[in-house]
Amino acid sequence: MATNENSTEIDEGLYSRQLYVLGHEAMKKMKNSNVLISGMKGLGVEIAKNIILGGVKSVTVHDEGNTEWNDLSSQFYLTEADIGRNRAEISGGRLAELNNHVPVSSHTRRLTEDFLYQFQVVVLTSSSLEEQLWVGDSCHRSNIKFIVADTKGLFGQVFCDFGKRFVVTDPNSEELQHATVMWITKNNPGLVTCLDERRHGFQTGDYVTFSEIQGMTELNNCKPIEVQVNDPYSFLICDTSNFSDYKKGGIATEVKMPQELTFKPLREALKEPTYQISDFGKVNRHKTLHIAFQALHQFVKEYGCLPKPWGTDDAERLVAAANKLSKEDPSILNEEPLNEGLVRKLANVATGNLSPINAFIGGITAQEVMKACSGKFVPLNQWMYFDALECLPEESEDFLSTEESCQPRGCRYDGQIAIFGADFQEKLKTQKYFLVGAGAIGCELLKNFAMIGLGAGEGGAITVTDMDTIERSNLNRQFLFRPGDITKMKSRTAATAVRKMNPSLRITAHENRVGPETKNVYNEDFFDNLDGVANALDNVETRRYTDSRCVLFRKPLLESGTLGTKGNVQVIVPCLTESYGSSGDPPENSFPICTLTNFPNAIQHTLQWARDEFEGLFKQPAVNVNKYFEEPSFIDHTMMLQQGQALEILEGVYKSLDTNKPKSWFDCVAWARRHWQTQYTNSIRQLLHNFPSDQVTPSGALFWSGPKRCPHPLEFDPDNALHMDYVVAAANLYADNYFIPGCQDRAAIQQILQSIDVPPFTPKSGVTIHTSDAEMEAAESSPTRDKDDKRLVELKEILSSRQIFTRIKMEPIDFEKDNDTNFHMDFIVAASNLRAENYNIPAADRHKSKRIAGRIIPAIATTTAAIVGLVCLELYKVVQGHRPKRAFRNGFINLAVPLFAFSEPLPPAPQKFRGKEWTIWDRFDVQGIKPDGKEMTLAEFLGYFKIVRDRGDAQ
Repeated sequence: MATNENSTEIDEGLYSRQLYVLGHEAMKKMKNSNVLISGMKGLGVEIAKNIILGGVKSVTVHDEGNTEWNDLSSQFYLTEADIGRNRAEISGGRLAELNNHVPVSSHTRRLTEDFLYQFQVVVLTSSSLEEQLWVGDSCHRSNIKFIVADTKGLFGQVFCDFGKRFVVTDPNSEELQHATVMWITKNNPGLVTCLDERRHGFQTGDYVTFSEIQGMTELNNCKPIEVQVNDPYSFLICDTSNFSDYKKGGIATEVKMPQELTFKPLREALKEPTYQISDFGKVNRHKTLHIAFQALHQFVKEYGCLPKPWGTDDAERLVAAANKLSKEDPSILNEEPLNEGLVRKLANVATGNLSPINAFIGGITAQEVMKACSGKFVPLNQWMYFDALECLPEESEDFLSTEESCQPRGCRYDGQIAIFGADFQEKLKTQKYFLVGAGAIGCELLKNFAMIGLGAGEGGAITVTDMDTIERSNLNRQFLFRPGDITKMKSRTAATAVRKMNPSLRITAHENRVGPETKNVYNEDFFDNLDGVANALDNVETRRYTDSRCVLFRKPLLESGTLGTKGNVQVIVPCLTESYGSSGDPPENSFPICTLTNFPNAIQHTLQWARDEFEGLFKQPAVNVNKYFEEPSFIDHTMMLQQGQALEILEGVYKSLDTNKPKSWFDCVAWARRHWQTQYTNSIRQLLHNFPSDQVTPSGALFWSGPKRCPHPLEFDPDNALHMDYVVAAANLYADNYFIPGCQDRAAIQQILQSIDVPPFTPKSGVTIHTSDAEMEAAESSPTRDKDDKRLVELKEILSSRQIFTRIKMEPIDFEKDNDTNFHMDFIVAASNLRAENYNIPAADRHKSKRIAGRIIPAIATTTAAIVGLVCLELYKVVQGHRPKRAFRNGFINLAVPLFAFSEPLPPAPQKFRGKEWTIWDRFDVQGIKPDGKEMTLAEFLGYFKIVRDRGDAQ
């Protein structure tokens, strides 16, 4: 069972987004884990898909049964042609295409104890209770992680047993918190006070360690200390009464402590269950469901099948079995009454097979497999039950399910018809939906659309649009794409893939961005023809635009998003709920300019500075030079800008065409070396000239204290790898600007460096360095400085004489984070870490630097699958139409913690005008063509509104 955790390398190009969720150590552990998944119906294939994409060592899929019609409702790798063939054999080959790094094999014989020993994790789906018990016993004895997952119609169940001793190395997916220390008392306990610029972010029970403290040095690099939060800006630690006197400085850094958990084996956990609450609105259901699922096993054992869909007699038989179990072991209900209505509902829908439920439970289960493999994040506690009964229409609504309407039809939708009936299935098939985005969420939505038959009948249609092409990093979670699809359009490739899953699907692919520029494409006629819209986007701007169009045309919108293990769902229903744009997203973090320019104290500051450097050196000057030659009014337009901005632009153009214009590769290296000197030596020396290390403020406090870290200049060393990283990257990028061939030969570059003259630098007096953004803004709004004004006029005169410069075309460089051969990230990492060294800030490796500088959104397939499952449960309700608001669910999940929270959507906020209430959904409908066929005149148009206004006043 032992494995070598360092035996494999991680394919960072493929797993880049997932690595930002799990980290390298967890991924290495996963790469040494063999996983067995038994049961290749819809839930099993969903789990397998997510785990294979995640990158374990191997996956074996097991099933002794053959494909049936009911399977096609959710098993996306089986087709009508596979009916009668073994599910594992067919699915295994198709699952193997998902990830070349993960071997997939199939097993079609009965499981044996000897067979189980080769796996680190065993997952059972679609299994009997007897099988679960003996496999669970065997796994617990052998310290094999064991999971049971099952879905029955609108219900789901997951059980986890990770052994007698399971260590969680990281309980959540959060970044480590850091706080700058202002003062520490000598007391028992000691009180740590932090800067009041931002909250420290710690919680009682967290552990921290300290660094850079002057005075109370006993705390530097100490063992982790548990904290007790006093308020958002202070916390209590250990006894500091015998420590040295605190002087100044210090950083408190969170430390994640391992947690050791003990799991009961299944046989014991059945009688003494502990539960993971999956919906805080249904906290009293899990005990009844725990008994009801056991009763369901007994029902199948006795009658050889699941209860008939909506069959009254079978429902009562299941209730009787559940009551008997509850009396035999009353401790499970613990004096709570058995919810017989809930048991009847389970009996009514148990035969059903829904893709959205399998997606949700499959995403959760796959994440539990990853936890079992890696020790990353907190496992479920041990039983979890989930239901989505609010998807069923109420008795007063259309599409009420009956035993007759839910009988199987011998078609691919039988699993869904068993729950909602044949009439609702026909309604689904005639839907016209617009899907915006074909990335990770988009691929999962299309898979679910295909399985439930959305738009798969006469009159139905799905339109999907995405302007992006497929990249290699997409393959880890956008499961409709394969390596051969790289550079192809996402929308068309995804549409082709889902047609194979359901050939009846009527889908059209576009390659447009949804925004004002395509308003003529996605116009009133387009929206009028839709039944609804689903967003699968990664940016707020397009989300808001699509939402505004849905509000304008009164169309329902299904909104969702993910961030690592976190995900959210919002359902927007016209006239019933608020819109997406009704509540604002929190603003993105931004840093004060003066902090970035002169006073960084965290690696995030140096990385943002490096990004700004990249834009300011290799993109914007080239853009401006091209505009200078192409646009005659360029100088005049630039002079209309704020003085400082105009000076920066014209100075950049002049230097690019004159003083800094390279003629050869030698000149590019020389420029890079001198710029290194300017940024990491000269500018720091000037800063320390203005503010010496012992500078004090007017109040007598040290200037270099608190968030201001006193820097030191660097001395260039050609034998220092980081110094050379900067020169090589900067020189090659600068050469690209001017179409000069570059070079990666470090020995040759070092040879060039020996003959480059670097002018000496002497700090200047009279140079103003602003210490805050407010001070800088005040200076910019003050009367124009003569010196800058004189230089600006001089540059305007020089550049206006265009004939003195040779006309050139420069190559602006757009930052691209995912290409490891273009020097972009090489420059960012080197520039940032050199500046971090200036300010004694711990450096960041390339992986962390890419995430921060590239603003990469962490992503993992498990969260995407689970969230899309919840989206499609809301889709059922939207398609049914005229549902009460209480039936809908906005959702938030965090698979790491784990946390599942659902709430009723908020209503649209009312506004008042002339005593009359209205919401964003209200509007005036004006018929512009009169009965006689003539257009309404302006006077008639205004008169119409006067009539409406007077009516409102009268009311």
